[in-house]
Amino acid sequence: MSKKLNEKVKSNQLSRQDLTRHVGHMDQIAGIKFLQGADGVERGVRVLKVWTGSGLTYDVLADRGLDISTCQYNGLSLTWRSPIGDAHPTYYDASGDAWLRSFQGGMMVTCGLDTFGPPSVDNGEELGQHGRASNLPAQYLNYEVGWEDDSYMLRISGETRQIKVYRENLLLKRTITSWMGSNKIQINDTIINEGYKSHPHMILYDFNIGYPFLCEDSRLKLDVLSTSPFDEIAESEMDEWMIFQPPTPDYQERDYIHKPEPDADGWANAVLENPNLDLAVKLSFDQTNLPYLAEWKMMGEGLYVLALQPMNCGVWGGRAKVREENALPFLEPGERRDYQLELEVLESC
Repeated sequence: MSKKLNEKVKSNQLSRQDLTRHVGHMDQIAGIKFLQGADGVERGVRVLKVWTGSGLTYDVLADRGLDISTCQYNGLSLTWRSPIGDAHPTYYDASGDAWLRSFQGGMMVTCGLDTFGPPSVDNGEELGQHGRASNLPAQYLNYEVGWEDDSYMLRISGETRQIKVYRENLLLKRTITSWMGSNKIQINDTIINEGYKSHPHMILYDFNIGYPFLCEDSRLKLDVLSTSPFDEIAESEMDEWMIFQPPTPDYQERDYIHKPEPDADGWANAVLENPNLDLAVKLSFDQTNLPYLAEWKMMGEGLYVLALQPMNCGVWGGRAKVREENALPFLEPGERRDYQLELEVLESC
């Protein structure tokens, strides 16, 4: 494409008729391809690769809760990836902190659906770190592309279900949408208690941003009503949660819980700017059911990541601790909870 034509595609200025005159197949510009891992721990993992034509590309893992792993903009990685890779859920170990043995990193990892945070024992039930959501394969999987008036849509949807006989029956319905020429990913979730008993419901969305987008010159912009540190080390740097350091030997993570100040529409907006790249990543979420944002600031060697984590309760320490603080959310039989989040790449920050 010529530069002029490319700018029109990115700004969505071309009509359907104008664009289709230039291409034989819309995959030349934007599309979704269904692939499958073939080697190592990734063997058998179904991957939906999305490209929007703006330079934004990302991978959705059908066998890992429809989470988003690799995410790039014009070939530049936006995410931190763990050395593990996109491991198949058969490698998942629910005990203790063994969740970390299959933690792939990537742009978005779902933690829940009835616990997140460190392992705990709640009412006699042993709960592993961050719950099962990210290791549940999707069913009723659907992906579609097509024109809606003069806009070309890219959409993935599916369901995951967390079930234990005599205990929970929680259904997650997820839809991920982008548009041709757009720098944005929209995530819409609905969680339903399809059981016949009230059940705890904790959820956290773990967005992992890494090098080269994250560096010592990056800055996090977030309007907050309050900020709480996890521990004394985080408390000692309360005025530095928005700035970052180069990779540091033996660095101990700094963790915070923010209560963002909502905009006029009731959404929170966290923006990480990189002035060296003239780019920013903006994470927005509806605070109706996600009133808090946890920040995992980890400046270690090889573990160099900023995680922005919208969540539905503001107590950290696992489900037992949340219950102890009388802050545990529940879903009643038949009750549903809706969550809306958006990730956008901004140019000329």
